[in-house]
Amino acid sequence: MEGVIAALGHHHYERDYYYRVRAQSPDDLSLPERAARVIYLNKTCYNGLYRENRAGQFNVPFGRYTNPTICDEPNLRAVSATLRDVDIARRRFDTVLDYAKPGDFVYFDPPYVPLSATANFTSYDRAGFGPDDQRQLSHVFAELARRGVRAMLSNSDTPFVRELYAGFSVEQVFAARAVNSKANGRGKVAEVLVTNY
Repeated sequence: MEGVIAALGHHHYERDYYYRVRAQSPDDLSLPERAARVIYLNKTCYNGLYRENRAGQFNVPFGRYTNPTICDEPNLRAVSATLRDVDIARRRFDTVLDYAKPGDFVYFDPPYVPLSATANFTSYDRAGFGPDDQRQLSHVFAELARRGVRAMLSNSDTPFVRELYAGFSVEQVFAARAVNSKANGRGKVAEVLVTNY
C-alpha cells in the first residue's frame, strides 16, 4: 500500500497530464504504479467511468472537477486492511459456478440491456456483452439458486430482462444517472434488482 500511496503523490490534476497518464501502457509500470494509475484515472476522468476502446485501452475523457481527491490515504489504508486476505480475480462470470457454495452471496452488475433500439451501448470493454451473454448469465443465476447460493443482479427494466428472470423476485428501483449524451436523459432511470432468495 505504501508504494501505491507514494506513486499517487506524484500525480496531479491537469488536463494534458491526464492524457499522458491515460496513454501510458500499464505493462511499462510497476504494480504500485499500475494501481496508482487506475486510481488517478478514476478520480480525474469523466464521472469516474471505466470504458475501453476496441484495442483494450482506457478511453474516458478528462473530467471537470474543482479539486478532486487523488490520494485518500485513510480510505486506501482501510481498504487495504479489509482486502488483506481476499483473493480478487478477473474471470468470466460463469466461472462463479466453479467456486460459489451454499451460504455464499454473489452480486452481478453486467452491462445493462439497452433501453431502446438506438441505445445500443452494451459494453465497457472490447469483448461486448450482447443478448446471448445476458441469456447465459440468467442460466448461471438460476443454477446458483438451484445450488443454494444467494445471488442478486441489477439490470435495465426491460421486457427482455423481466422475461429472463421470470420466476425470481424482480423489484423495480430508480437510480440516478449522471452519464448521458443528452441532458434530458440524465436523472432517475428505472432499473431492476433481481434476487433468487
